[in-house]
Amino acid sequence: MQPTTAWAALTRLKTRHLALLLHLYEQRSVLRAAEAAHMTQPAASKLLAEMESLLGVSLFERHARGVEPTWYGQVLVRRARSALSEIGRAQDEIAALRSGRMGQAAIGTVVNPGTTLVPQAIAAVKRDFPDILVRVEMDYSRPLVARLLDGQLDIVVGRIMGPEGASDLAFEPLADEPHSVIARAGHPLAQRPSIDHADLARHGWIMPPPGSVLRTRLDAVFLERGLEPPRNIVETASLPVMVHLLRHSDLLAALPAQPVAPYLETGQMRLLPVELGVRMEYFGIIRRRDQLLSPGAERVLEALRATARRLYAGGRPPGA
Repeated sequence: MQPTTAWAALTRLKTRHLALLLHLYEQRSVLRAAEAAHMTQPAASKLLAEMESLLGVSLFERHARGVEPTWYGQVLVRRARSALSEIGRAQDEIAALRSGRMGQAAIGTVVNPGTTLVPQAIAAVKRDFPDILVRVEMDYSRPLVARLLDGQLDIVVGRIMGPEGASDLAFEPLADEPHSVIARAGHPLAQRPSIDHADLARHGWIMPPPGSVLRTRLDAVFLERGLEPPRNIVETASLPVMVHLLRHSDLLAALPAQPVAPYLETGQMRLLPVELGVRMEYFGIIRRRDQLLSPGAERVLEALRATARRLYAGGRPPGA
């Protein structure tokens, strides 16, 4: 298919085509996808045939148990999800403007900047533009970047952890994030002048979920020293849950000092005297290269940059 022909075909795809495509991907059945899209099975089959005819490729393989996406189908599903998300966000923005609000922005953040940079930047925005609606999600970098690529978020403050979608992203590095071992003030290890990793392995831990970069690196810290990773663990990505467990149990956690600074300053928690050996890559502001931010998101971006200059003036990465 020639480029001009391909472009003409794509312009003939309608939102109902894309919506059905996502239902087919999720349901793996034409009948169930048709029901989810509130249409008949023959109508769904016809729409799928139209898409495949327009694009000149097979999007799904048919078999006795239902349908499976081809490589072409997976590419279109990824782009369709982003396109429909953008359309939904456009409807939300128009509704916000019609109701008298100035706009909105959806921000994703990892823990450390989520307790310092992001709240301070949002507070600055709300002082000058109180009618902007700001939504904030806190998670690990990989899921946040995936939601950014899908169009569910405008900006992420986090890390680009792999090649997936990296060419579609713009990254502004801000600061690094050394991790320490945190415990309550009355923890048995908090009373000792020195400890090692064998001491740490014998105690209970609050760990990130499996598959996260921090969890992988924590496990590696113990394995590299010939130790089994801790078995007595609680898995959570929630900072409030971590703080409560740290204050009321003898569990340990690997965290940057900043998110628990108030508890360290009041003596409720301690940094244990051990070099953990876990250091994460620089976090920064991540955006999609091809995305035109809404006025509300632009104001949040400006506030993030201004706040970052103030907070990280002494710790900016080389060349940043």
